[in-house]
Amino acid sequence: MSLYINYPSWLDPYVVSFLPVRWYAVMYIVAFALAYFLYEYQVRKDGCTDLDKEGRQSLFLWAVVGLLLGAHLFSVFFYSDASFYLTHPWLIFWPFRDGEFVGLPGMSYHGGVVGALVGGFIYSRIKKFSFLTQVDYIVAGIPLGYTFGRIGNFINAELYGRISTLPWAMVFPTAPSFSSSEEWVRNIADQCGMTYEPGAFVNLPRHPSQLYEALFEGIILFLILWFICRPLIRKHALKPGSMLSFYIFGYGFFRFFIEYCRQPDANIGYVIALGKESDNIAVFQSFLNISKGQMFCLMMMVSAIVLFFIVNRRKKYGYESAGKRKNK
Repeated sequence: MSLYINYPSWLDPYVVSFLPVRWYAVMYIVAFALAYFLYEYQVRKDGCTDLDKEGRQSLFLWAVVGLLLGAHLFSVFFYSDASFYLTHPWLIFWPFRDGEFVGLPGMSYHGGVVGALVGGFIYSRIKKFSFLTQVDYIVAGIPLGYTFGRIGNFINAELYGRISTLPWAMVFPTAPSFSSSEEWVRNIADQCGMTYEPGAFVNLPRHPSQLYEALFEGIILFLILWFICRPLIRKHALKPGSMLSFYIFGYGFFRFFIEYCRQPDANIGYVIALGKESDNIAVFQSFLNISKGQMFCLMMMVSAIVLFFIVNRRKKYGYESAGKRKNK
């Protein structure tokens, strides 16, 4: 009896076979559109007059551009061969490899957050409005949009998790196989009810970590921010920047633990390996083995706590009066 799930064979990463348009790109567009819709909904509902519609659209565009730039730059310098790109900087944003169009492969979420905040902050300095007030409205809806991004990863059969024997573990066609000559491979294959020839390579089931992230960092985080944090902010008249701190902490918290299900990059491995075993990144071995992604998540959580206390010690208007203020 098979105790695993095969990746759905009917899923195709391309929207139509004769065009180089992937569902992942479509999901990105849906994510941005949904985040902007929720941003507009909140601003209009609260009657915030800090920015007119054109200004909000420009702010959102600056944030999106910053997100894309930051996500790619973080991927290049923190998850790829940084020394190569430092000596070949023209290749950082070059969308071709070996004569084939590949776009901009490699996007880091943590870099995207930094880039979006930097882009939005620069625009706020140019137009002289309250950056924290507007960014609080934006981040409240981001997790719901983020859900579609992770679904795009799932359709691409990428960013799959570590090997697992759980009944919902999935065999991804793009995942590397392991030789059954190794005992640990045979043990897992046998537990999952997989058949294999002696010495053959076996594609073992893995955590569908893209779906874990879509659920926890997407839907659940959205529900927490929308139905718990928003009322809490208004009830206690917390200052602008509070929602941003809740979002950053919540994402970092969920992502930190889901990282235990995700396989670290093979070229990086663990940045902290304090577990008794840390030789096989394809399987979970210890909670004391920490990946680079988890380090960024810890930094996010610490930054969120610091930000919350800083903004709420400032003597500025709270949310109740945010909609009544106008640019000077």
